[in-house]
Amino acid sequence: MSDACVIASGAVSALGLGPLAYRVPGAGEPAPVAIARDEELARAGLLRPFAARAPAALGVAPGADRATDLLKAALSQTLGALERVRPGWRGERIGIALGTSSGGMLTAERFFAARAEGADAGALAALASGATYFAPFNDALAAFGLERTPLRTHLLAACAASTLAIGLGLRWLDRDACDLVLAGGYDALSTFVAAGFEALRATTASRSRPFRLGRDGMALGEGAAVVALVREDRRRGAPVMVRVAGFGASTDAVHITAPDRTGSGLMRAGAAALADAGWPASRVGLVSAHATATPYNDAMESRAIAALFAAPRPAAGPGAPPVAAPPPPVVHPFKAQIGHTLGAAGALESLAAAAALASSIAPPAASEGELDPDAPALLLERAEPRPLEAALKLSAAFGGANAALLLTSCASGRKPRRARPVHLRAAARVTGFDLGRLAETTGIPRDRLARLDALCRLGLTAVAALADIVGEGALRGAGIVAGHALATIDTNDVYDARRRARGARFVEPRLFPATSPNAIAGECAIAYQLTGPSFAVGAGLGGALEALRAAAELVASSDADRMVVVTADDAGPVARELLGLTVAQHRAVACGAVALLLQADPGDAGRLREVDLDLPVDHDGPVGHLALLRWLDEHG
Repeated sequence: MSDACVIASGAVSALGLGPLAYRVPGAGEPAPVAIARDEELARAGLLRPFAARAPAALGVAPGADRATDLLKAALSQTLGALERVRPGWRGERIGIALGTSSGGMLTAERFFAARAEGADAGALAALASGATYFAPFNDALAAFGLERTPLRTHLLAACAASTLAIGLGLRWLDRDACDLVLAGGYDALSTFVAAGFEALRATTASRSRPFRLGRDGMALGEGAAVVALVREDRRRGAPVMVRVAGFGASTDAVHITAPDRTGSGLMRAGAAALADAGWPASRVGLVSAHATATPYNDAMESRAIAALFAAPRPAAGPGAPPVAAPPPPVVHPFKAQIGHTLGAAGALESLAAAAALASSIAPPAASEGELDPDAPALLLERAEPRPLEAALKLSAAFGGANAALLLTSCASGRKPRRARPVHLRAAARVTGFDLGRLAETTGIPRDRLARLDALCRLGLTAVAALADIVGEGALRGAGIVAGHALATIDTNDVYDARRRARGARFVEPRLFPATSPNAIAGECAIAYQLTGPSFAVGAGLGGALEALRAAAELVASSDADRMVVVTADDAGPVARELLGLTVAQHRAVACGAVALLLQADPGDAGRLREVDLDLPVDHDGPVGHLALLRWLDEHG
């Protein structure tokens, strides 16, 4: 048996710390709601200033960045529990996969403002090291002596980040790449992000009402959650909170922010998770929904759920009464209680589902009003005792990324996936882009390309060059992982400059999606119909190698037969200045991009080079795509 067993956890949400963060109400109780008018967002000028903030006191010493504190709080709880249930865990092979949407954005806001105001080098240097997406990840790990763990990755995958992180942890355990995985995610509230979602008309004017008529969007939340995972056959007697029995991921490849309205992309991720576990949909009693309460998301998700659970009825024998279809699963829209916690959402919602399975209580929905006939879902007004064997966690994100986990209360009996060799088929490098040529090559209108940020244009140019080598047909249906060094920091500065100049209410809605590090993967997926798993990674300046390792893992585990790796650097003024203010001041950053195609098939006569699944990631070497170029040179 090879389920990934959760043997310890830590959590923070607006409902509280530890189990309070995801508590399921007792039978007959309604759902508690922590969303309220947020005075900080109101002072910033937002018209819909509703959010759910975690408690001010987190049980750890407060630091300079709230996101770091949230992650430290969740890690502290998890590691404390590990000491009790698995003494000596530090002597084991550890893997760490943590996700976020905005990382060190709160410090980045201060850095952008100080830079624009002409602050001196000392003041800027004090902010620079904390202004990256990966700063909270590394600072929190360093607080517990884990910052040099060889197998670690930081997923920059927006709202699906922690669901993908847990799924990647399951794959590591399947392959015996480590003995213990720490997986989860985190995010803090920021005006930068709240303004962007309001500009996209995705936020509510009062309370979220998922799957209800008149729903008008979500309220943001903040939080963190970390789980400790071990294989079922190696838990050494530790008690099991829940089992992760299946994982699936896909990409819509339709739109950078709007979901595929058919729900087919999310349905494919859910179906893959069920197939991974060998678990029939009829035995799933609970769906932990993404449920952002936006009109399009909920309708899409309802269609995905309906497709997943529309199992054909068994044929009745002659003269036998008709066989009833299994009852639909209860749907739990947890974001309506704790807000949309972005990078923490998948992990917090999984823990809430685990609590429901453990107590055999189906959780209630906090939303009110008449159900939308275009988005039907079985919602409970109050918690109900029900026999629950399994829950399906669904997540969706910017860029069209989807992820799903199957959580079970008992051993599923699944067998570990056997790792297969992964081969590098082709590589392409570009040092810039030409809008006219890129429009001709990709079929994307020039005016739309002009609205993209430089990173997306570089990534599209690199993947176009890769398609010239292998043919577009070889890319269609593949997945994609983007690797970042400093990610979208120059794009973020441009977006934030408008916020500071005109107010949070007047940010540029077309630019906000490009501030997501996952945007480059999403744009490439749309252009080349890359419908396999997609996300971005970056735990440091060598994130390009992190992307190569993560993509190879997905091919090895049969989550995809082919994966594209893309990494790009625009080498803008903010990126260069930030490097110059940190310990990386002597390391060069250059404009350019690299795209690779990985595949399971070794090709004719096995002439393709094999990729080491355990390749070391050097965050102290070349910056960004230059790290991937060095790897290509060394392994050519």
